[in-house]
Amino acid sequence: MKTTSVEFAYRTALGRFLLRIILHTHMDRIVVAYLKSPLSRPLIGRYIKKHRIPMDDFKGRNFRTFRDFFARRKADIRFDMAPGHLISPCDSFLSAYRIEKDSIFNIKGTEYSVKELIESQDLAEEYSGGLCLMFRLCASDYHHYCYLDDGYQGKNHYIPGSLHSIQSAAYEKYPVFKTNRRTWTLMATENFGPVIQVNVGAFVVGGIVNLQENARFSKGSEMGYFDLCGSTIVLLFKENRISLLKEIEEKILHGKEARVTQGMWIADAICKKK
Repeated sequence: MKTTSVEFAYRTALGRFLLRIILHTHMDRIVVAYLKSPLSRPLIGRYIKKHRIPMDDFKGRNFRTFRDFFARRKADIRFDMAPGHLISPCDSFLSAYRIEKDSIFNIKGTEYSVKELIESQDLAEEYSGGLCLMFRLCASDYHHYCYLDDGYQGKNHYIPGSLHSIQSAAYEKYPVFKTNRRTWTLMATENFGPVIQVNVGAFVVGGIVNLQENARFSKGSEMGYFDLCGSTIVLLFKENRISLLKEIEEKILHGKEARVTQGMWIADAICKKK
């Protein structure tokens, strides 16, 4: 069986030793500098081929660096604009977890709490009984993310941390979603009430770019993007705010991830914000 670099890094003793060296040095700065330079341009073609990335929307575009390619923007994305329809903020694999008492939820055998994600006890308690949606972006995905509704966004809170991979081989060994570098913001949405969005950085680079804060937003407009590496978005909803579409819920209940695309209808509002 072929072993990937991520599996080697997290499932072998030598790999974990080398990983610790990488994560505890400033190697990320060297990697970022390279990927932002013209020297990285030859990587683009190999990356497209390896991950089978469709490039029909980008014909004629000349990317000067790998970073320019990774940060590319699509010109035409379809969004479900019906009020009360929750849309996916990004292209990803979606899973869902019930937030139990004490604001705890379980991902792949690891317990997480809302408090650990956002480092705010008072706010965390408000989400007990609610729902956690996790959007796992892959290398082949479009790495920009949009707003899921109309509303108002508060401050972007930055939490420094490690930069582990978000693939399964990593979170079998490390509680990556509460230890990785991340940002979070509280959004007052028109149809789904207060929603917390947590953007989690990933392996080595972990760049997270949010375009605004303390400002109004509209459904489908760009909220930000991940820079140079695949990552994860976590959305936290209060109790009795959303109901997943039946076809998505059935897939998740059977332990599978549901493939979703940016702007796609994934859930309905149960009750509107008072």
